[in-house]
Amino acid sequence: MDWLKMIAPTLATAIGGPFGTMAYGLAAKVMAITPEEAQRTIESGKLTAEQIASVQLAEIEIKAKAQELGLDFAKVAADDRKSARDMQTTTRSMLPPILAILVTLGFFGILIGMMTKTFVTSDALLLMLGSLGTAWTGIIAFYFGSSAGSQAKNELLSKAPAVK
Repeated sequence: MDWLKMIAPTLATAIGGPFGTMAYGLAAKVMAITPEEAQRTIESGKLTAEQIASVQLAEIEIKAKAQELGLDFAKVAADDRKSARDMQTTTRSMLPPILAILVTLGFFGILIGMMTKTFVTSDALLLMLGSLGTAWTGIIAFYFGSSAGSQAKNELLSKAPAVK
């Protein structure tokens, strides 16, 4: 949802973190729809101009709510990832690395199988590939860090004046 990060970075950060339910609730309130409908609409990326304006209003609402509660969504999300990494180093559990290896093998195995026509493409296979791809992205972010620098760049670009 890179488009959301450009027009509503605080809302996007909240949605991607532990405050997703609250963020969708605020968006739904502004859009005058249910939180489930707000989630489907935002995740689809196919918004009307009026809905985009509502998302921008939700951005203002969530900034006000965050200030009222003393929350920094980016810090909360970073602390969440840090605590997961700290738990991994403390417990030395083999489960996360084993799952990471299995997801990686599954993702690239299906991808290669589809590219070489070893597997017959089906909706179920595409769904599995999408799910494994999403999980693999999370694994990479966990082990190598997220692209916070890229997010900062996108935010700066969105605030920059248009080039003629």
